[in-house]
Amino acid sequence: MPTKYFPRIAEVRAYSKGGAAEKVESGKQGSDCHDVPSEHWINGNGTMWPPIANPMSCWPQYQNKARTGWGINALGSCIVEVIAEDGTSGIGVTTAGEPGCYIVENHLSRFVEGEDPRNVEQIWDKMWRSTINYGRKGLPLQAISAVDLAIWDLLGKLRNEPVWALLGGMTKERCPVYCTTARPDLVKKMGFAGAKIPCPYGPADGDEGFRKNVEFFAKWRKEVGPDFPLMLDCYMAMNVPYTIKLAKALAPLGLKWIEEFLPPDDYDGYKEVREALKGTGVLTTTGEHEYTRYGFRKLIQDRAVDVLQPDITWLGGLTEARRVVAMAAAYDIPVVPHGSSVYSYHLQYAFANCPLAEFITLSPNADAILPYFGGLFPDEPLPKDGFIDLPDRPGFGVTLCRDGLRRPYPRTPAQSAAQAKFNKEKPQPTVPRVRL
Repeated sequence: MPTKYFPRIAEVRAYSKGGAAEKVESGKQGSDCHDVPSEHWINGNGTMWPPIANPMSCWPQYQNKARTGWGINALGSCIVEVIAEDGTSGIGVTTAGEPGCYIVENHLSRFVEGEDPRNVEQIWDKMWRSTINYGRKGLPLQAISAVDLAIWDLLGKLRNEPVWALLGGMTKERCPVYCTTARPDLVKKMGFAGAKIPCPYGPADGDEGFRKNVEFFAKWRKEVGPDFPLMLDCYMAMNVPYTIKLAKALAPLGLKWIEEFLPPDDYDGYKEVREALKGTGVLTTTGEHEYTRYGFRKLIQDRAVDVLQPDITWLGGLTEARRVVAMAAAYDIPVVPHGSSVYSYHLQYAFANCPLAEFITLSPNADAILPYFGGLFPDEPLPKDGFIDLPDRPGFGVTLCRDGLRRPYPRTPAQSAAQAKFNKEKPQPTVPRVRL
């Protein structure tokens, strides 16, 4: 007996919000957690809050200054909506801003409109292959991620199931959460499983900066006590010798892991640091700015790090993330995704080698638990007492607030309808023919 007709995707829309050109109120930043007011702790302005080491710290005009000064918030949010024939819609977000909206509306939409949303693998593969000439990493993959997440959200709503159920069900009753913050003492009181603090200084700050880094970590270790897990985020600011020296200096202070200390393409450097830190008890982690299974394959096969940290809204969406998780499982490498809120939580509930979630505290003074996606999802689930519990709602379980959204590259309904008609009427089968 044939299954009932499944609604096709009728239209794709891409909205933007925030970015350096738009003044953002605290707690309204959308998907870009860096798009915050200048006095926010995550800006690392070096006056109200300690600086945050980053790849631009080597240039004197940006050294120990607010990160928005060099444009970490330049793009803002890209919100993708896929709408089925019956009016049901799914939402995916990323940080590709208006440029990402252009890619979605003018390129990726042609592989989505008119398609069966159950064919997530086929749709993903076409989007990825069609953008290889200008993509492979960065902004195009972020745009693909938003489309992919929107399709998974739509699929869950059409099937009336949460995404974790579509992935195979739950592997844990509750998911523990650690917090990235400027106030690990408050994080401990809130019940989180650990805290990660941003490293203030990099190699350009010389011996004095190195000493201040050690003092900074020692201060917080004293505040939280000897047993509370404490990690250090280096945000691509270091080099190999500096990282090894710093990690060994912090090892006696109970550094649990040192994160993303090199540019993401320095695979050999990550491997060298991990080898040098064996026996110290310090773990190495990276992956926040890595893209697709191919980049992660290199990290995994080389045993370059101890923990992988893909961002689900960047690396290629849920479709690509589950491939990375599967590869990592074969090597017993845990996957602890970067941020991503609900998009990560569903993945973490569904896979056994995703033991821990990250939450980034986005209150300006790091003293309250606020939604990661700001005002985008009023019903975004938040951690409580160190755990995240997902509501049993279809899709990713969140509702989009459309306040402040703009659609910079709208297409006419007739254009979407024509593309949908073309895809529905194209010859079958749709899979590429391969001769062996």
